[in-house]
Amino acid sequence: MTHNFISGKKLLFDYWAPSYDWLFPSVIYRAIHKRLLEYVDLPEQANVLDMGCGTGRLLERLATEFPDLQGTGLDLSSNMLQMARLSNRHHPRLIYIEGKAESLPFSAGQFDAVFSSISFLHYLEPQQVLGEVARVLAPGGRFYLVDITTKKETTPQVLPISPRGIRLYSPQQREIFGSAAGLSCLSHHYLLGPVLLTIFVNPS
Repeated sequence: MTHNFISGKKLLFDYWAPSYDWLFPSVIYRAIHKRLLEYVDLPEQANVLDMGCGTGRLLERLATEFPDLQGTGLDLSSNMLQMARLSNRHHPRLIYIEGKAESLPFSAGQFDAVFSSISFLHYLEPQQVLGEVARVLAPGGRFYLVDITTKKETTPQVLPISPRGIRLYSPQQREIFGSAAGLSCLSHHYLLGPVLLTIFVNPS
């Protein structure tokens, strides 16, 4: 079931990839990324991961803002990654890899920060994803989770927008997921309408 779900999502984003940066959501993402950068705190020569990186726009903005940053973009969609590589102005500081957030192909403690921008809502197993984030984060590393939130405090809000739908979580649910993975919630910040940034830290 999970394999079929992931395959369906991959096909959807492969189809969107050529026109993704021209679609209306990309305008919204630019505004969200601009606000997100106001809260990003990175060490010098930071090594960061962007899960669900799409066409690489967030990593491009991070690499411009932080000239010594090294970044890896991970996505299910090979077509999205192809678009990201074609527009990569910061190679070799930025690289793009195909893979799943549920089983990150990286070693423990590899990253100073992990980003997830409007992609967490696609995951069927959010707790597993958070466990992987905690595993690859260095001690003191931060996880920047940006996604649409909901007022339903105890259950996710499921919207039938794409294959198997998308899932929206309240701030309280995010904190529970993070705590179960060993991450501490530092703060919540609304970036644009219902789009909420939750910042976690790996205390270990």
